[in-house]
Amino acid sequence: MTAEKVKEAAEFIRQRSPLAPAVGIVLGSGLGALAEQVTDPVRIPYAGIPHFPVSSVAGHAGVLCLGRLGEQAVAVMQGRIHYYEGFAGDELVFPVRVLHELGIRRLVLSNSAGGINPAFEPGDLMVVTDHINFMGINPLRGAGDTFGPRFPDLSTVYPADLRALARTTAAEQGLSLREGVYVAVPGPSYETPAEIRMFGQWGGDAVGMSTVPEAIAAAQLGLAVLCISCITNKAAGLQEQPLSHQEVLDISASVSQNFIQLLLGIVERMP
Repeated sequence: MTAEKVKEAAEFIRQRSPLAPAVGIVLGSGLGALAEQVTDPVRIPYAGIPHFPVSSVAGHAGVLCLGRLGEQAVAVMQGRIHYYEGFAGDELVFPVRVLHELGIRRLVLSNSAGGINPAFEPGDLMVVTDHINFMGINPLRGAGDTFGPRFPDLSTVYPADLRALARTTAAEQGLSLREGVYVAVPGPSYETPAEIRMFGQWGGDAVGMSTVPEAIAAAQLGLAVLCISCITNKAAGLQEQPLSHQEVLDISASVSQNFIQLLLGIVERMP
């Protein structure tokens, strides 16, 4: 996806909403209810935005919502696309580049993930401290320096000040907030028990099929990233029942209010 296509998509959105969002939010599987909290919303289906990719996965509504959370101007993505759907790396991060073109300077990512850390339970929320890219792709491949440095530094993708803000907000709300490393895999099959044991030895705490390409693209663009994972199940080999996408959606729905409460508190306090 070229820079020209990014600009075309952004201009299409500006024609429908004059709002200049400061914060972009990407909502993962089953977590789209946060968008209902946006005031004075302008809702644009992805399918209507030029060049914008559309997901076919349950739990991803495919709507861009512009408005405000508290006093904060936001652009909220209800759903994302995934590598396992057949999209290329530059398509995966096209929406993030469009949000940057619209003016965001902070990006909040969310996802549903399997818990690798044996201390994690379904329903836990985890702030991502770092990631391991096991997807086999990098979304910057072939992009040159069109959108930022050719070789961006990933040492501080998830800055400490935003993670501290998340911890403080959770504590004030009486919510438990885990911390850990997110492992991204290509999917769509779930991981084997042997893979989960390996990821645990590497230092992984949770595993999922998204987020990391967006975080890498955001780092190249100079965006500060905060990521919250909803632990929807124990990963393969750590629970008796088979893994299923329905379980992911069910657990996401059960913790939706806590997730919304936390994200609202964080976003409203972002500088």
